[in-house]
Amino acid sequence: MTETTAHPPTGEQYHLALDVDGHRITGIVTEVAGGLRALEYNGVALVETFEEHETPPSACGITLAPWPNRVDGGAWTLDGETQQLDITEVAKGNASHGLLRYTAYRPVSVEEHAVTQAATVFPQHGWPFRLDTTVRHELTADGLRVTHTVTNRGPGRAPFAIGSHPFFRVGDHDPATLRVTLDAATRYELNVRSIPVGTTSVAGTPFDLTSSPLLGELDIDACYRDVAADEHGVRRTRLEAPDGSSTTMWQDASFEYVQIFTPRNFPRRGVTGLAFAAEPMTAPANALASGESLRWLDEGETWSGTWGVAYAGPSAG
Repeated sequence: MTETTAHPPTGEQYHLALDVDGHRITGIVTEVAGGLRALEYNGVALVETFEEHETPPSACGITLAPWPNRVDGGAWTLDGETQQLDITEVAKGNASHGLLRYTAYRPVSVEEHAVTQAATVFPQHGWPFRLDTTVRHELTADGLRVTHTVTNRGPGRAPFAIGSHPFFRVGDHDPATLRVTLDAATRYELNVRSIPVGTTSVAGTPFDLTSSPLLGELDIDACYRDVAADEHGVRRTRLEAPDGSSTTMWQDASFEYVQIFTPRNFPRRGVTGLAFAAEPMTAPANALASGESLRWLDEGETWSGTWGVAYAGPSAG
């Protein structure tokens, strides 16, 4: 990756590194959108990246706050009054990916292996609240831990949902040869504007990822719920390469939903191709309007949630 831009469109670039047990984990976090631009384990890329002089393609790596995905027509109701957010997805007429997509996060703490950044969501069109948010990217022995916090600075109660938009890979393996595993029972059906209109079982359909289908055979842009969790409430989405190496996105009990997106037009140094996004979310699309899993904070109350990335090397033999 070439680092030459004097003033990158994503602002300050925080280069992180961790050496542990003979392994080296590195990452790059951006000032704008508190985004994850790169993550590698011993030189094996675990996420899709983009050049320093570029903006994040398809929202690659950005933080989604105070809602993930879309709000139908940018409209929702608060105490009986319609709130109208600015339309940021003009083609479909929606408010998309929250209010911090182009916001510069300020550093709270910068360490060799971690960075904590903060950004405030101020009152604006369709959003009469003030929320203070932080995101901490911390390298770990097997990859990365990302912790989000949200604090309501009042007055009154305030709603929110949080998400992130990483694209994953397993080094230089052809994405089409990777197998995707997600144990989820239900997905949302969407209208032509990508707004949920109902839910349906994925069993026996092309959306069923329990049997680890090849990524090259998938054409998905869907939110999943009823995702199986372990005894700690952790849910996992795994990409596995033919040699047994894998990249796993895990999300704690706060993140009950995951959006799977398999575009064919993700740009890599001027060439477009297949990519895989697994987006941890605390609520589905249109949560501000539907109220589904929308969280409310009292004045002064703080919430936190965590997701992360874990790498496993090739299988022995």
